[in-house]
Amino acid sequence: MTTRTKTVPTKSVEDAATEAKQTVENLVKVGQDAATRNYEQVMSVARDQIEKTSQKFFRSYEELASFGKQNVDAVIQSQAIVAKGVEEMSRALIAFGQASLEVGVATGKAMIGVKTVRELVDLQTGFAKSSFDSLVAEGTKLSEIGVKVANEALEPINARVNAAVEKLSKPIAA
Repeated sequence: MTTRTKTVPTKSVEDAATEAKQTVENLVKVGQDAATRNYEQVMSVARDQIEKTSQKFFRSYEELASFGKQNVDAVIQSQAIVAKGVEEMSRALIAFGQASLEVGVATGKAMIGVKTVRELVDLQTGFAKSSFDSLVAEGTKLSEIGVKVANEALEPINARVNAAVEKLSKPIAA
């Protein structure tokens, strides 16, 4: 009887080691490629986020600078209104002083020509009454100018305060 042995092709240990080495190298290369792709993807997303954030930051900075400039412009406008008001009040005071001086000089000349004490008292009383009345009228006029100037000077400031409140009350955009 004959025994037949099957021969199984065997690979040499060297061939198996070479195949195993190539398999490991292929796995490492695939892993490295995947890691590289993932790294590049993460870096791309990070760059995009940084760019978007930078754009928002610079846009916010520009808005803040513009807002600040508008505030300074409002203060300057308010100061110009106050300066005009002070000028108007100064002119009114100078005119009042000049008119009072003229009335005083005219009254003084009239006093020189009086013939009786009664005329002098009447003249002095009339002068005092008209001086007091014109002083009250001028005080009222100056007070009205002051209130008008204060209200007008506060308008630009109030507008900026309202703009700030409006801006701060809006929700922050994401």
